[in-house]
Amino acid sequence: MDKIKVGLVGCGDISSVYLKNCTKKFNNIEVVACADLIPERAEEKAKEFGILKAYTLDEMLHDPEIQIVLNLTIPHAHSHICLQVLAAGKNIYVEKPLAITREDGRKILDFAKERGLLVGAAPDTFLGGGLQTCRKIIDEGWIGKPIAVNAFMMGHRPESWHPDPEFLYKSGGGPMFDMGPYYLTALVSLLGPVHRVTGMVKKCFPQRTVMTGPKAGKVIDVDVPTHVVGVLDFESGVLGNLVTSFDVWGSKLPNIEIYGSEGTLVIPDPNTFGGPIFIKKPNATEWEEIPLIDGFVDNARGIGLFDMADALLLGGEHRASGSMAYHILDIMHGFFDASQDGSCCKLNSSCKRPESLRE
Repeated sequence: MDKIKVGLVGCGDISSVYLKNCTKKFNNIEVVACADLIPERAEEKAKEFGILKAYTLDEMLHDPEIQIVLNLTIPHAHSHICLQVLAAGKNIYVEKPLAITREDGRKILDFAKERGLLVGAAPDTFLGGGLQTCRKIIDEGWIGKPIAVNAFMMGHRPESWHPDPEFLYKSGGGPMFDMGPYYLTALVSLLGPVHRVTGMVKKCFPQRTVMTGPKAGKVIDVDVPTHVVGVLDFESGVLGNLVTSFDVWGSKLPNIEIYGSEGTLVIPDPNTFGGPIFIKKPNATEWEEIPLIDGFVDNARGIGLFDMADALLLGGEHRASGSMAYHILDIMHGFFDASQDGSCCKLNSSCKRPESLRE
């Protein structure tokens, strides 16, 4: 089988699972080089995963063999590196979010279109067996017509487990930009694009203290809201609520519930690829757990890159697309704009609901 040659830039914590999956799970991808601002990190990852080349970014961009660059850098570097990659004539797949600002996200998409290149973006958890099963349930009408949705990401203190969490409290971080893409991408993949939003945001604690790793004890100034409440009006007419927080000590709220005219569907954690999934029909006295369809149910980060490589090899559209990632970025900024203005924000973007993996 033909393989798409991939270069990875950004050898931090998340790179290990990508490299594991790209080298062992996905048969249309070959990672041939990795790069990092700290050369030793690139060399360590190359040795650990049997990658031939540990590059600087400039060397990677000048390697004619590489067709896709996988950008796993911190959010502040996303747009800058994406534009460099596209300028070098290579396709780009980037970790979430696509960019920090709408303007930078738009530049990436416009430049890619101008150059005839593809943009893909995480998260790709919506392609896992769990959310693909939910997609089948909705498409086949098990809960009738979707009417409304509630979604909650309620947590506290990523600094208690992350060894270098400062970026989570700077521009491009916070619970919405860090975790919101998982929830919003799941919702858009299940229910379609969003028409308008409103919201309120709040910064609850001015400082955080790193609690683990070599930076333990460092005090971080919090620059972004850490509790975000959003309301979504989908193009389909579905109404939704999304709350993301780094300020909640505990919660029994569901990750996502979708309410239909003929039942309620409980969606699994959208930051995972599996289940469980539950459905409650009008005349049922108990919730029914739904078995997952065949598919990736363990940690399959990189499946969006795999799907994008298929699009390059076989033609067609990839599902974890730049246009959907830009729509998610637009939604998140819409919550913040509405909070600042006390208004309802009509979005200027939309996207196609991605095809299910069964299509």
